[in-house]
Amino acid sequence: MNPLALMLAATPDRLIVLNPVDLAIIAIYFVAVLMIGFYLKERASTGEDFFLAGREMTAWIAGLAFLSANLGSLELMGWAAASYQYGILATHWYWIGAIPAMLFLGVVMMPFYYISKTHSVPGYLQLRFGEGARGLSAVTFAFMTVLMSGINMYSMALVMKVVLGWDINFSIWVSSITVAIYVALGGLRSAIFNEVLQFVLIWLGAALIPILGLIEAGGWTNLQARIATNWAGQNFTSLWSTLGTFEGNPMGIHWTGIVLGLGWVISFGYWTTDFLVVQRVLAAKDLRAAKMAPIIGAWFKMLVPFIVILPGLLGLGLLDMKLTGEAEAIATGGHSYNEVLPLMMARYLGPGLLGLGITALIAGFMSGMAGNVSAFATVWTYDIYRAFMKKDASDSHYVSMGRWCTIVGVLISIGTAYLVMQFLSIMDYVQALFSFFIAPLFGTVLLGMLWKRATPAGGFWGLLAGTVSSIGMWAWVKADPTALSIIALSPNAKDMAENMYRALWSWIVCVVVTVVVSYMTKPKPIEELQGLVYGATEIPSEHGVPLMSKPAFWAWVVGAVFVVLNVIFW
Repeated sequence: MNPLALMLAATPDRLIVLNPVDLAIIAIYFVAVLMIGFYLKERASTGEDFFLAGREMTAWIAGLAFLSANLGSLELMGWAAASYQYGILATHWYWIGAIPAMLFLGVVMMPFYYISKTHSVPGYLQLRFGEGARGLSAVTFAFMTVLMSGINMYSMALVMKVVLGWDINFSIWVSSITVAIYVALGGLRSAIFNEVLQFVLIWLGAALIPILGLIEAGGWTNLQARIATNWAGQNFTSLWSTLGTFEGNPMGIHWTGIVLGLGWVISFGYWTTDFLVVQRVLAAKDLRAAKMAPIIGAWFKMLVPFIVILPGLLGLGLLDMKLTGEAEAIATGGHSYNEVLPLMMARYLGPGLLGLGITALIAGFMSGMAGNVSAFATVWTYDIYRAFMKKDASDSHYVSMGRWCTIVGVLISIGTAYLVMQFLSIMDYVQALFSFFIAPLFGTVLLGMLWKRATPAGGFWGLLAGTVSSIGMWAWVKADPTALSIIALSPNAKDMAENMYRALWSWIVCVVVTVVVSYMTKPKPIEELQGLVYGATEIPSEHGVPLMSKPAFWAWVVGAVFVVLNVIFW
């Protein structure tokens, strides 16, 4: 019997029972998000309105939506699970794995995305490298979004089934239909407004767990001591000091994997080229707002480990049970890594607060799901359907297509939820997808923006080679586990470490092939690169702008805080 069938056949005791107040809070939330969708329907009649929210979002709204699109149930449950599995090392995905890339997007890359007036990242590749690169990136991105949507489906169903005892199918369909309705009605504008609402709810609902947990543990120092006692011989609470060797940390990774694989390739690839998040910034009202949005998002991103990573660490120190991978948990009737956050909610939240906490998880699901389906609708409509199937239709036709493929994207996503069951934890699944599709794409976009000599043929073949090599390396390790010592530089590497190194190698393959092919083929004339490449684009000057109003100043401030945090938790 497969893992899904085993899970559905099992009847675990529900951890908590909601009272009428909790159920009322959840019901009010569902009504609120649907009302937002119906209210904004009339403001989503054109392609610019439906797919880019009319390009009229302020820096703060775009910045919070930029972060909230990433702060879904994947973040809440997935990284709580990863922090239980790998300890404080999971924080790297929020700090070195996010902050430098977000600042780079705001200061360096947004001028090209915004000035070119592209609707999407594949749209930029079409302007820079031609239809081949656009088509390849659009197809792989559309494929990735529906696979990623499955994570949100799975997370939601897991919470509702294990925590509340709700039917897994009921949870999936009610939430998915709600997302499909409000995104199909209001487009990106509806998704953005709901994401800002969800951002507030997530913080209100999730912050109590780490606060109450630290009180029970007696503070951070006592929590470290508890974890050291419970897990003798393993260091779960050092951010950098254990990364000098592959064997000295729970992830089995060296600092080179964190800095180069995560901090450079995965991080910069995701935050600067994944259209799911970039789309929110493209909706900003002007270039300054577009540059400030990722910087605002970076500030809040540094705080997110408090509500996401800390619950997993509290589980290591305070739970009187040992959590395991999904398959082992199903086989033994125990709890998996993915259930650490629901277990902590059941431990700390009472009536009313519990309803708010469950609503926060539902909001996280809605946020992640809406982000994926709105990005899928845009890329499908503009970069696949209009580019290769129907080039001369009316604007209203493309809006209708966007609405219909929103519904289709949700339906496909429901099917992909079951793939998640094959992975030890949610985040291993996600990072594998990023290494397949995002790491090579980053190499292509980066060379396209910074190197005038890169040619259309180089862009296409580099992207294809990077993607194929990444999938090939994954298949190689699956077929021959001894290959892990080659791919991840150590036979002791865990899944997450393998993902980091595979991303690095695929990025290198992409860059090398792009450079070699570019030198063998003819580049575009310089006049065709205006607005697309450094050295061929006039960036609006900020001369005379007050220091406190310059995005670069705030980027330096955020960067300084980032360095201080890494030193404190070294």
